Amino acid sequence: MPKIQITSPKLRQPNGVFSHATAIEATGRFVFISGMTSRRPDGSIAGIGDITEQTKQVCENLKAAVEAAGGTMDDICRVDVYVRNMEHFDAIHKVRAQYFKAPLPASTMVEINKMTSPDYLIEINAIAVLPTK
Repeated sequence: MPKIQITSPKLRQPNGVFSHATAIEATGRFVFISGMTSRRPDGSIAGIGDITEQTKQVCENLKAAVEAAGGTMDDICRVDVYVRNMEHFDAIHKVRAQYFKAPLPASTMVEINKMTSPDYLIEINAIAVLPTK
């Protein structure tokens, strides 16, 4: 059940770690991953004030969730990214490039004012499609 990265010459090419669209056959198991923050398993917040460290922890948390469902980061086909400062775009995508490989997931990133903790700089939720076993 390969994931396919969709691009169009009629659209500006992505300047981050994402695709215009992602296609996948609709067989398998859908996994909807709740918004992951930079909380460590012990409840502490990683990288307070540091977008790179927070993004790494968020990606590790996404990885843990998809692996608990029986998948890998390669099974993630969509992410929604919520940030406190859009100027962190490049730093966030530098980290994302360590976790997401082609074909890249579709993605939306928006800047928001508040999160559930004032120490959070980023939150990401995801949708994965796992192959039927």
